[in-house]
Amino acid sequence: MPQIFPAYANTVARAAILGAVALGCLGIGLLVALPATSHVTRQDIIVEQPVQFSHEHHVGGLGIDCRYCHTSVEQSRYAGIPPTHTCMTCHSQLWTNAEILAPVRRSLAEGVPIRWQRVHALPDYVYFDHSVHVTNGVGCSTCHGAINRMPQVRQVAPLTMGWCLDCHRNPAPNLRPASEIYNMEWRPPADQRERGGRLLEHYGIRSEHLSDCSRCHR
Repeated sequence: MPQIFPAYANTVARAAILGAVALGCLGIGLLVALPATSHVTRQDIIVEQPVQFSHEHHVGGLGIDCRYCHTSVEQSRYAGIPPTHTCMTCHSQLWTNAEILAPVRRSLAEGVPIRWQRVHALPDYVYFDHSVHVTNGVGCSTCHGAINRMPQVRQVAPLTMGWCLDCHRNPAPNLRPASEIYNMEWRPPADQRERGGRLLEHYGIRSEHLSDCSRCHR
């Protein structure tokens, strides 16, 4: 009986199988790696804003406290976006004709809020409360990074569930005294392990429940 397949058929079949396995592994690898890329996490992506507001200048240079603009950060889940009249508290006297501030002056004159673009955008199914964090030892820079050095705000942390859970399961290394919450230059001291344990007690944090699903999904 004549041979149906050529002599190299086995080689082709093996190569096809190996190629399919390799492509499958590559696909799985991409699926695993994709959630950690900036395309998903939005890390380090500069979002264009209607007004180029510089935290580096206002916070780092002028020393303006976070709460001056984000007035509800200690009472609400939302830190709050400052209304135009907050900006004009200073800019009715300073840089009154600067072209860069034209949208701010127009907003005040027309009574239409500036449409800022969200930088730290959590999914709708995630519940996050700013007040719970800042009143229990978590400083702004823990999540937002050195925002006092940013001419344009960008997201520095991945804000993934795994990233949040790392802290919820072991919050002590990230806790700081209440007096340091808004200090962007604060760094954990050498004895942070012991201090963190004391701060857990001080703030009354029960870490055994921090990773419950209902903490963030309600």
